[in-house]
Amino acid sequence: MSGDFIRIVLVDDHAVVRAGYRRLFERCVDLRVAGEAGTVDALLGLLQTEAVDVVVMDIALPGVSGIEGTRRLRARHPEVQVLISSMHEDAIFPVRAREAGALGYVSKSSPPENLLDGVRRVAKGQGYLSPDIARAVAARERGAGPGSALSPREFEILRHLVAGRSLENIASLLSLSPKTVANHQSHLRQKLGAESSAQLFRAAAALGLDTGLALDTASDAGEAPERTTGRAEDQRRE
Repeated sequence: MSGDFIRIVLVDDHAVVRAGYRRLFERCVDLRVAGEAGTVDALLGLLQTEAVDVVVMDIALPGVSGIEGTRRLRARHPEVQVLISSMHEDAIFPVRAREAGALGYVSKSSPPENLLDGVRRVAKGQGYLSPDIARAVAARERGAGPGSALSPREFEILRHLVAGRSLENIASLLSLSPKTVANHQSHLRQKLGAESSAQLFRAAAALGLDTGLALDTASDAGEAPERTTGRAEDQRRE
């Protein structure tokens, strides 16, 4: 921290959300917004010139997600802490965020006080979960589902697959080879027991991922589910 205040960067692709966060933080004498970004690439560029203590980041971002973004940020700037603020309340998301290096996770349905507490806690290097997320994580730990078998990389690739992205596009986004992505896809299908595209999308929906697809009309004979909206996840982010 710098002096008596915590320097924060806001990362969300919705300007109205960032504006709301900024107004909340600017009412606190110990918090200062040092910058804003709408994508992970913009965030990493900002961090080259700005000294920052805490990044408050959404999960559903254009291109690289907040979870993958957390992993990249922590690899390059281990001194910067991450607090995820997301509409995703399923326990697998905070678990994956924590594995990527985030210290905190707050649901967007939480009271503003939870977000403020989270920023102050992670700035001190302490973990923080908003109460609703803490309950979800505790329940998951009592009875882990099939999603717990996925590695962080497999979970990230699954998120991109159900968003309708090709293996080549995913490889480019995650700086992997298409063959590596294809291998991850095969492994996650096996772990989720998904023999067809429809089964894979249903498994993803059960994990809380937004597929944006008409699963009820999809064939289990290997046919990909029919899309009901354009770029499903990109158009239905928080």
